[in-house]
Formats: sequence, structure tokens, C-alpha cells
Amino acid sequence: MLAAIPFPDLSPDLISVELFGTTLALRWYALAYIAGIVLAWWLCRRAVRQPGLWPGQPPMNATQIEDLVTWAVLGVILGGRLGFVLFYQPDFYLSNPGEIVKVWQGGMSFHGGMLGVFAAVWLFTRRHRIPPLSAADLIAHAVPPGLLFGRLANFVNAELWGRPTDLPWGVVFPGTAAQDCPGVLTLCARHPSQLYEAALEGLILGALLLWLVYRRRAFHRPGTLFGTFLAGYGLARFLVEFVRQPDAQFVSEGNPLGLALHLDGWGLTMGQLLSLPMIALGLWFVLRARR
Repeated sequence: MLAAIPFPDLSPDLISVELFGTTLALRWYALAYIAGIVLAWWLCRRAVRQPGLWPGQPPMNATQIEDLVTWAVLGVILGGRLGFVLFYQPDFYLSNPGEIVKVWQGGMSFHGGMLGVFAAVWLFTRRHRIPPLSAADLIAHAVPPGLLFGRLANFVNAELWGRPTDLPWGVVFPGTAAQDCPGVLTLCARHPSQLYEAALEGLILGALLLWLVYRRRAFHRPGTLFGTFLAGYGLARFLVEFVRQPDAQFVSEGNPLGLALHLDGWGLTMGQLLSLPMIALGLWFVLRARR
């Protein structure tokens, strides 16, 4: 390792206080969730208040958006947790079912959370007779800021880091194992994969979706924004997985890269396997909208 960036002196807690022998803390990760939800709500309200963006009447009013946000939050929490349980550690949680409800200990899957939001939106739109694709487009264009905040919070928490690297922007995260870096005895620099994802999923994808809304009138072609989000996120996640530290439960002596699917010298991580259907489905929605 010729050069590396030391991890900055960041605390995962924005504020922490001792009260009656218990530490109460406001964590950056929780604040990222809150900021992402509030900004998504604001973007959706802003969009439905501009009739010129829509081919007819906007699909929802401000009150319905507030209700849908509540449904979506529940979908994220339930789907994210169940997705992590089923996709990443099914054996452990089947043996310890009481651990499933301990969300505060960590363990959420974006792909599971996405499926949870799909289910929540589908149920909500059926109940209120709202065009589901228009609702999906509305939500999709407002999601990337939350992804940006979430990935930045992952960096602050020094979690979900990347694989070892000798690139000059490699970061020495606290708690990383030096033995994973060949030829390095003490420090192990890694790809800041959280920042890669923040840029791709949050900044670039978010800018593309807003451009489609306000410059290309994408709400006039239902499914365009939803499909673009699915394909864009899936592609970003697929690419970053090449430099992201594999999930520990998939790593073994015979599988050091943590591949969930490995055949004859090639393979895919679990994140890549889950992203491929997103890319295919997203492209299908975009092509369908164009027709």
C-alpha cells in the first residue's frame, strides 16, 4: 500500500446523552432515514402540485401522498428485514426466530425493502383506485436522495466497506483486517464503496430521474421513471459489488470472494444476483412505456 486515506474522526452518533444510567443517542443512520423520507414526501407533493407535468389530473392529492408515505415506510422496514432474513442468513434465523424482530441490531436488505414498498404501493393504489404505474413513477423519482443519505451514513458508521485496494483514494476503515491485504502488515486500505454507491444511486440516478420529470415530461409515459429507477439502481449495485467486501456468511476458504453463485472460475455475489432481475424488469418497463 503506497498511499491511503485514514478514516476521519467521525462518530455514528450525532447526539448522545446519559439518562438514568442509559445512553440515548440520535444516530446519523436514523437521521438519514428521516431526511430521506421527508425529502421524498416534499418531492412528491411538489410534483402533484404542477399539473403541467401530467397528461391529465395528477394521480394523487397531498393527503394521499402523506398516507402513502406511511405505507411505504412500513414496507421498507418489514420488507428490508424479511429480505435480509431470507436472502442472507436464513439458516441462522430459522434456528433463532426470536432474533428476527431485533431490527435495532442491524440487518436490512435493500432488495427486500424494495419488494416491501412494491407490495405497500400495490395495496394502497388498489384501495384508493389510483393508477399503480403513475404512483410508482411518482415514488421512484423521489427515492434517490434517501439512498444518497443512507450510503453516506454507512460511510460514517464505517460499515459495508469495499475490498482491499492500493489506489490512492483507498480508506483505512477502523476494524478492518490487515490479513485481507496481501503484503500489508498493519494497515488495510479499502475501496470506499459506500461513497461509490452514494454517487451512482443517489446523485447520478437522482439527477437523471429529475431531468426526465422536468425536461422530458416522463410522467406522460407511465412506467418510464419506475423502470429507469429499477434498471439504474440494479446496474449501479451490480457494478459496485465488484469492489464491495463480500457478505461474511458467504465467505469461506474455498470461496474467498463471497460468491453466492460460482461456477468454473466465475460467479456472482448475492447483491449481483438480486440486481439482475431489477435490471431486466426495469428495461422492460421502459420499453413498454415507449410503446
